[in-house]
Amino acid sequence: MFKNLKNDLPASIVVFFVALPLCLGIALASGAPLFSGLIAGIIGGIVVGALSGSQIGVSGPAAGLAAIVLTAIGALGGYQNFLVAVVLGGVIQLVFGILKAGIIGYYFPSSVIKGMLTGIGIIIILKQIPHFFGYDSDPEGDFAFFQVDGKNTFSEILDTVNNISPGATLIAIIGLSILILWDKVLSKKGKIFQLVQGPLVAVVVGIIFYVLTKDNETLAISAEHLVSVPVPEDASSFLAQFSFPNFGVIGDPQIWVTAFTIALVASLETLLCVEATDKLDPEKRVTPTNRELLAQGTGNIISGLIGGLPITQVIVRSSANIQSGGKTKMSAIIHGFFLLISVILIPTLLNMIPLSVLAAVLFIVGFKLAKPALFKKMYDLGWKQFVPFTVTVVGIVFTDLLIGIGLGLAVGIVVILIKSYQNSHFLHIEDNDNGKHQMKMTLAEEVTFFNKGAILKELDSIPRDTYLELDVRKTRYLDNDIIEILDDFAFKAKERNIDIKLISERGVVENPDSFIEFFKLRPKTA
Repeated sequence: MFKNLKNDLPASIVVFFVALPLCLGIALASGAPLFSGLIAGIIGGIVVGALSGSQIGVSGPAAGLAAIVLTAIGALGGYQNFLVAVVLGGVIQLVFGILKAGIIGYYFPSSVIKGMLTGIGIIIILKQIPHFFGYDSDPEGDFAFFQVDGKNTFSEILDTVNNISPGATLIAIIGLSILILWDKVLSKKGKIFQLVQGPLVAVVVGIIFYVLTKDNETLAISAEHLVSVPVPEDASSFLAQFSFPNFGVIGDPQIWVTAFTIALVASLETLLCVEATDKLDPEKRVTPTNRELLAQGTGNIISGLIGGLPITQVIVRSSANIQSGGKTKMSAIIHGFFLLISVILIPTLLNMIPLSVLAAVLFIVGFKLAKPALFKKMYDLGWKQFVPFTVTVVGIVFTDLLIGIGLGLAVGIVVILIKSYQNSHFLHIEDNDNGKHQMKMTLAEEVTFFNKGAILKELDSIPRDTYLELDVRKTRYLDNDIIEILDDFAFKAKERNIDIKLISERGVVENPDSFIEFFKLRPKTA
């Protein structure tokens, strides 16, 4: 792990700057104490990072769970009661890992996963536009279309036009220019520009700008446009920020419903993120999904025990890690230590970072996830890839992550059904011979009830006085529904003067009396 430290250390700094406002923003959007988001970020980096089999995935508080957390804190009677559900959710995730439920992650089509990455990239850009211009009425990390402040993604952007902060906008433009210059020019000029990442320089320049302009009426950046880390006065006030679960409510059924909801949603988000980060990984490593569930479960138990929010693997941090050159899990672990050390030692310095500079950093992350060229690439792959991809993107932008994924998956299944309908058989029509049509129908390797409509339509369209060869030699699975259709057709065939020649691995049968009886005799594998 340590041999790639020259790559992992700079990447961890970028991930730290991306994670810091998101940890705080997700806590704010969840109606939880601000420090709870930082706890989840620290545990996600250090504990989950160490236990996970993912080399480039980064875990932390999940934006997708913010609405669930907000509702649950109120319904369960307070944050300490809610923490019991977080701990139990972690235990349920451990059970999922032991039962090897991680295999579910492999059942999402590639087009949907690519749509997820693109949709999140677009959402990052849209959600950061207000912060870029210094309009911060909605907290960082609120990625749902309908926001916690009652507005939506696009109404928030429209409101920004009348609320532009000159100072925040100017330093955001300067920061974005530094990031583009670093990425496109300077990073190719020498090793020092690869070791010192552009986002670090942009943040330092942002702090200097804040200090120099804080007394300027026009360019001063107000407190709501800055990072807002809780600043403890002493060690006891720092420790007082930790909350502990009230296990006296463990018998409440509502606690268990919330715990199962957290475990299910967190596991699904993690598995989707694992699939997506594996696709982004330049080295194409494969993450063991069951181990990931065990790591996430352990992380959630510890986070819940000391007052943290629920944790998942997060695509925003993970993609920032990959884009910044992270090679191993040391990047995630070090970013967790950076969060821990900085909130203890330099919270006042962190609170001088303009959110608009961090918005510029996230702009770059979002653009790299949602490059316009990807839309053309998916279009060129054909409608079977493009339609689920597009539906997933639109669903994520106009609803939220899980609903968008669900819509894309539903469309992907419909595409599979359509192709299954089309590919159930091959029909070959030959010339007339002695007044009879010659036709040959070859069934596919697997024929299920999905294929009923196509085969029924084809059989009904066979004209009178036809000699039909039905070839099932390649068929390894034939659904009972299809056998019944063939049996019914055999009865109708006699009325229409259609002769059937059944060709199977067991031989050739002319006009079988009963398809049902014939296929009962077949070996179970055939």
